[in-house]
Amino acid sequence: MSSEEQKVQAEKQVEEQLVTEAEVEAQPVVEEVTVEVDESVARIAALEAELEKASTAAAEFKDAALRAKADADNIRRRAAIDVDKAKKFALEKFANELLPVIDNMERGLQHADKTNEALVPLIEGIELTAKSLESALEKFGVKAVNPEGEAFNPELHQAMSMIESADVAPNTVITVMQKGYELNGRLIRPAMVMISKAAPAATPTIDTQA
Repeated sequence: MSSEEQKVQAEKQVEEQLVTEAEVEAQPVVEEVTVEVDESVARIAALEAELEKASTAAAEFKDAALRAKADADNIRRRAAIDVDKAKKFALEKFANELLPVIDNMERGLQHADKTNEALVPLIEGIELTAKSLESALEKFGVKAVNPEGEAFNPELHQAMSMIESADVAPNTVITVMQKGYELNGRLIRPAMVMISKAAPAATPTIDTQA
């Protein structure tokens, strides 16, 4: 082997030795980087799990908040309805106490002798008082139900008797014995009425002399 070949071989061995030493020195660095990468991956996985957990908790809190808001809205709505009903119908008991007073005035006027001039001022005073009382009640939502001539309505009227009549259709209110009353659209006393029924059909007359 020539000196030139020996020189090349020696350089090659030195180069291989340097590469081996570099690989040996780099191994710990590679292992350290691998460990750091593994730790980063684990940390990211843990953070993603915590994020998912936090997102689930946030969704649950949001759902609970929406339900609580809906419940609160329903409570407020029911309270408003109850207050409105209380305002509208607080006078029902008081109105029912006044209705017999109006009834007595109207009965007194029906039976009063209006041909007696001495009673005319008294009768007019009772009429004015009754009208004033009804007007005052109407301001607070109390309205009379006076269905004379109207079709019988079992939701508003109480039939006291039936009378045969050929002049009006069946189930027509012929006479109002006592007016009914509503409070803000709700019936507090039905009208006591007499209603019509169909008259029996006339029996044809047979001419026996024919």
